[in-house]
Amino acid sequence: MADELAYAIITPYSLHKSRTGGIIGRLVSLSRLDLVGIHMVAPSDAWVDEYLAILQRSDLEDPAREAFIRYVDENLRRTNPLGLSNRCMVLLFRGKNAFEHLLRDVVGKASPRVTGHTVRGTYGDFQRNEDGSIRYFEPAVICGPCRETARDELAFLARTAATDGGVIERSVDFLPEAETFETQLVILKPENFEKRSRRPGYIIDVFSRTGLYIVGAKLTSMSAAQGEAFYAPLIDVFRDKLRFLIENTLRERLRDAFDFPIPDAFYEAAKQMLADLNARTEFAKIVHYMTGVDPRKVAGEAERHKPGPVRCLVLLYRGAGAIEKIRQMQGATNPEHAEEGTVRSDFGRDLMRNAAHASDSPENAQRERKIVGMWETEDRPAFQRIIEDYLGR
Repeated sequence: MADELAYAIITPYSLHKSRTGGIIGRLVSLSRLDLVGIHMVAPSDAWVDEYLAILQRSDLEDPAREAFIRYVDENLRRTNPLGLSNRCMVLLFRGKNAFEHLLRDVVGKASPRVTGHTVRGTYGDFQRNEDGSIRYFEPAVICGPCRETARDELAFLARTAATDGGVIERSVDFLPEAETFETQLVILKPENFEKRSRRPGYIIDVFSRTGLYIVGAKLTSMSAAQGEAFYAPLIDVFRDKLRFLIENTLRERLRDAFDFPIPDAFYEAAKQMLADLNARTEFAKIVHYMTGVDPRKVAGEAERHKPGPVRCLVLLYRGAGAIEKIRQMQGATNPEHAEEGTVRSDFGRDLMRNAAHASDSPENAQRERKIVGMWETEDRPAFQRIIEDYLGR
């Protein structure tokens, strides 16, 4: 059986209630599928109308048909009953029998019967009145309701990826204090995607304690060129801050090497001589880790700009004081020194594999966003390209 591509949309209400991390953790860990794409959407009325037209052609199971159509019509519009931002997060999964497996085994069908083993069983609600009418319906996640219209839904999501989604900062700028909002960049590092696990979801759940709004998301593989540009400022930092490590290493290795004491002037001269080489070596190690490509071994420009073999998740958080709030919740660079309850304390392993990166200033957030393609919505987002490649376009 050939691989299928299936989608899951995390609803605006789930995003607003900071259930995003828990839902992502469930979607990734409960499935036998590969997460291949993530995209934010803030639907226009035209988007909602077209999506509804596809749903109405679907063979939605009773009693969910009426509830789903009404939910999408009311809650995914920019003007909605709860007055919420209509941000949605769309995830793409690829694998064998992806459509049926995602709906049946992971997301779960909408039902008034209370269960807790699927995403909807834990995070969704479906309540009826005594006369059978629907009292309350919150699906938590929306996914393709029937195989017959699945390709139409994917084609629709691809076609509207740039017009109704991508970097959606304006989708929250109607909220109180919007004039003070900042946008912070966060990258969940490659160790979080070495295998299917809840780790990415758990980390997002920790960041949700900031009360900030996710306004951008992209699963990406950085190239060596991107990695070098992204971490370029660290060369000067390493050149200055790591000299003591050179001296410490030399003193340890040479302590018993000779039958005479080595003068301090030798160590001073050696660390000055080796500072640049050491800085560039440590810089190359970070680029190699974040991209999967050792920049010292790249053969040419084409290879430098080729996406690497490892994946990261880029997220944009927006709100008042976003830069500092995320940094506080991230924790110190060294996980051993990070405050308990922070991302790096809970999930970091060492100085390099410390779970997440976050920009240290508004200026660096802008610089880094441009490097990873999250300054503004791309003309043809990666999310769109994945779907179009699958559909053969």
